[in-house]
Amino acid sequence: MRSELEIFRALADPTRLRIVALLRAMELSVGELAQVLGQSQPRVSRHVKILVDAGLSERRKEGSWAFLSLGDPMRVRPLLDAIDAWSEEGEDHWTRADLARLEAVRADRQAAAEQFFAANAEQWDAMRTLHIAESEVEAAMQRALDTGPIGKLVDIGTGTGRMLELFGGDAESVKGIDRSPEMLRLARAKLAEAGLETAELRQGDMYALDLPDGAASTVIIHQVLHYAQQPAAAIAEAARILETGGRLLIADFAAHEREELRSRDAHARLGFSDEQIEGWFKAAGLEGGLAEQLEGGELTVKLWLGHRKPGSRLKIVA
Repeated sequence: MRSELEIFRALADPTRLRIVALLRAMELSVGELAQVLGQSQPRVSRHVKILVDAGLSERRKEGSWAFLSLGDPMRVRPLLDAIDAWSEEGEDHWTRADLARLEAVRADRQAAAEQFFAANAEQWDAMRTLHIAESEVEAAMQRALDTGPIGKLVDIGTGTGRMLELFGGDAESVKGIDRSPEMLRLARAKLAEAGLETAELRQGDMYALDLPDGAASTVIIHQVLHYAQQPAAAIAEAARILETGGRLLIADFAAHEREELRSRDAHARLGFSDEQIEGWFKAAGLEGGLAEQLEGGELTVKLWLGHRKPGSRLKIVA
């Protein structure tokens, strides 16, 4: 148990107070913090270590980058409330200057996002022409999830963060997971535009999520499962993090024979049948199946919705 003395020692430095204020605004890398603070990365890293050791910040590795966010809300919230109560005259000049420089970080992220989109637009546009408009898919997903609250949202294979943008405003908490650091940086820029800078984005493996059992109320796997070498294992892992009564929504292709997608777009699976998904749901302790079928292109998009049953246990699926 970290002592109160350790916590107050961690805050007994102007730079560390500035870091806390910046992390309230958005998740930042060490390099981005150094850019805003006008200090060297080694110096900022020393300050960050003190905050992390005191439980006031959390650090996550993402490729060669390290991203920082505020620590456990139960620990941090009372301190933020106290800081706000003591700052009756509003933001000081340091805070105003730091937040102004933070705009440069947002601009850098946006520029990187636009460059990435420009480099990959042709590939994505080619895929979109094969199936019904994405707006119709998103509308169907909203219909599927309108039956209850979103609660704690986790998007597996979040990519550009579109699902977080779509459903995050109604969620209690928002987490996006992707194995690609480049896609996560793109998602940060897009979510900042949407006003969802507090969304938590993590680099991770869909077969081994760094989340405890029951951590999610709603899990989304949108156009990701056809890249999975082991889709049953991905569904089982998604089911593991669902709370009792939680929901897993999968949007993907119906079974098809477009063999060129394996080589051209690295698809590991040529869509899925209802029987496959329902079998994997059952093995993962989920009830449910086909929620909607969306025809209108060379590929048919399907939505499958599963619910975590009380007292369910996972079965080992080969």
